[in-house]
Amino acid sequence: MPSGRPLVPLSLTAQQRRQLQSWALRPKTAQALAMRSRIVLLAADGLSNTEIARRQGCSLPTAGKWRQRFIDQGLDGLLDEPRPGTPRRISDADVERVLARTLESQPEAATHWSTRQMAAATGLSQSTISRIWRAFSLEPHRSESFKLSRDPLFIDKVRDMVGLYLNPPDRALVLCVDERVRFRHWTARNLVCR
Repeated sequence: MPSGRPLVPLSLTAQQRRQLQSWALRPKTAQALAMRSRIVLLAADGLSNTEIARRQGCSLPTAGKWRQRFIDQGLDGLLDEPRPGTPRRISDADVERVLARTLESQPEAATHWSTRQMAAATGLSQSTISRIWRAFSLEPHRSESFKLSRDPLFIDKVRDMVGLYLNPPDRALVLCVDERVRFRHWTARNLVCR
């Protein structure tokens, strides 16, 4: 006869079992939630807290805690509760405002936002702007998209350049100058001669 306190029987509905198995097996799930799900599944199979702790490599109080938490609160009891500490001061509206401004506008007389400029424009601190950008993997100083020139003669210049590459006159020399770098080394692509 087993010694110790008798365990409260734990039963699962089919939907609860599916959800727990999904959390336990899905590779993207937080590992703490996955372990809690495995503890509850083993408890539903009738295993003791001692056996669950041995199989999961956790302490006996941990196995007992999550079994009891599931009995008391169901699936919601396995999720992380808010931690104690100072509540957050930046609202979701502030975060959304910073993100929209970063992605949809440009500061005056600049090509991209800096943390200082955005802080001055939004009234938040520079470190807050930096944390928001980091959380959303924003790097306004790194542009990976193609930007079309705003030069009013851009189309005419493109036609001239493409025409020279496609049908160069005899003994033609085509030089390429990058706007960001004034002098570049010469390559075969920069010179077209016949």
